[in-house]
Amino acid sequence: MQTIIAPSLLAADAGCWRDEIILAAGEGIRHLHLDIMDGHFVPNLTFGPAQVGMLRAYSAMEFDAHLMVSAPETLIPAFAKAGVDSLTVHQEACPHLHRILDMIREQGMKPGVALNPSTPVELLAPMLPFLDRVLVMTVNPGYGGQKAILEMLKKVEWLKNEKYRTKLEYQIQVDGGIDQQNVRQFLSAGAENLVIGSALYQSGMTSKNIRAFQDLLSAYEATIRPM
Repeated sequence: MQTIIAPSLLAADAGCWRDEIILAAGEGIRHLHLDIMDGHFVPNLTFGPAQVGMLRAYSAMEFDAHLMVSAPETLIPAFAKAGVDSLTVHQEACPHLHRILDMIREQGMKPGVALNPSTPVELLAPMLPFLDRVLVMTVNPGYGGQKAILEMLKKVEWLKNEKYRTKLEYQIQVDGGIDQQNVRQFLSAGAENLVIGSALYQSGMTSKNIRAFQDLLSAYEATIRPM
């Protein structure tokens, strides 16, 4: 599987979102990460399905919405209507997780589950057969620009080993503090989808940063490719 770079749009200048989406697509980016926060589940407030629907008009790339909200089940139909392709909810916000995953799939979206740093990854084992994606939070969610908690590499490794053991096909995603210095560690641990925010969106540097990450991924994949 080719590693995915998923820019976290929240890290970009909101006044330039349209231009940043078009620019990223021009650099070969095919996935966009959308951080949805309610100011309750996490201490920040961002945007909702109406704004996602407006952004949808600018791109055909996969929209991957990460709901950092309480009671995410109340928002599932609205995000499906807005054109979201993948919807990730938090284990910690879903006492009836299996039911919510079914709701997401019934609405035509791919279901994912995110884990906060303090949540043991093993708790997710019974739900892995029902998932398209597992998101390992490598920072405490709510704000960008944080330093990655490298202890979370153990969760990524566990998911990689469990995926191999069970022959399941969920995607392993990481989010928080991913930069050019630590990306190889996450790749080596088993990350397949990299959510990158502040290390990618810097004024006038987006294209350069995307290409730098693409080069790092190509160099890494060349080292593991069978001869």
